Amino acid sequence: MERTAQARTQAQVQAQAQAGNATKEPPEGTAAHQEGGARTVRLTKSYGTGDTAVRALDEVTVTFPKGRFTAIMGPSGAGKSTLMHCVAGLDAPTSGQVYVGGQELGALSDRALTRLRRERIGFVFQAFNLLPTLTARDNITLPLTLAGRRPDAEWLETVVRILRLGDRLAHRPAELSGGQQQRVALARALITRPEIVFADEPTGNLDSRTGTEVLDLLRGAVDDLGQTVTMVTHDPVAAARADAVVFLSDGRVVDVMRDPAPATVLDRMRGLTS
Repeated sequence: MERTAQARTQAQVQAQAQAGNATKEPPEGTAAHQEGGARTVRLTKSYGTGDTAVRALDEVTVTFPKGRFTAIMGPSGAGKSTLMHCVAGLDAPTSGQVYVGGQELGALSDRALTRLRRERIGFVFQAFNLLPTLTARDNITLPLTLAGRRPDAEWLETVVRILRLGDRLAHRPAELSGGQQQRVALARALITRPEIVFADEPTGNLDSRTGTEVLDLLRGAVDDLGQTVTMVTHDPVAAARADAVVFLSDGRVVDVMRDPAPATVLDRMRGLTS
């Protein structure tokens, strides 16, 4: 009887993992629960009211573990960008909780939330979003400038060296290639040593070779700097560079794939769109 109960318990655990709950928030009191890069608990986001209301996220509970690279995928309208915007504090959820480094965002004032976004969250956008009148160095250090802080010289040197920007710091964006601009954008995201970096289709405007370079840099930020990275992408090859892929459909987490490969990611996406 005891063996049967143990087997049943193991089967239940395996079934939960296979169902895509592998990124559920860690148990209360654990180090992962206290220090995780970011997580959501029954996160719901609706737009509009009444009969015209659209539920973009439907009670999503997911964790983006500290020091790991997570990709978010799903069909158009699945809620990928909405999830990222809510976790990054750019959009307020209708209900549920969002935690960044143990801090519940809903408990923060507007001023405190702005400070958290500036100091503890990094952003890498498809369009780079560099200021054309600033040099690469000034674009990199802009979040610190806005916060009235000086850059840590050693950390700045480390980021610049790893991203191979040492000979480009005096150049303005118009004098840089697309790949170089994206490297500057990544350096800007890393300069505050954020809790988590969000990358929204970071290779979308790049050719395949430059896109591969940017993915190498994101992977390196995780492996070499211990950074937490979460990336929204539609590209199975890009997603396969992550440690895990969270699949969304109709505002819900429907699967989590660990150790992804391009072919298996593509097959899963076909299953969601067929």
